[in-house]
Amino acid sequence: MESVSAVFAGTALALFGAALLIWTGARALHRAPVAHGVSPVASTALTTLFGVVFLGLGVWCYTLV
Repeated sequence: MESVSAVFAGTALALFGAALLIWTGARALHRAPVAHGVSPVASTALTTLFGVVFLGLGVWCYTLV
């Protein structure tokens, strides 16, 4: 039963991380702001960092199966 939870959590985290990275890349490619009212460099860097962290956590959950 624990493997089902790990697969669900891994899928949710990996999908969110990948979507966050794709969205950030698309916004940066079009030179659109990633977050309004924040430094463009800081918002892009933090969003990329969190996307990689969530993607890494999703892959880590898959190793627990």
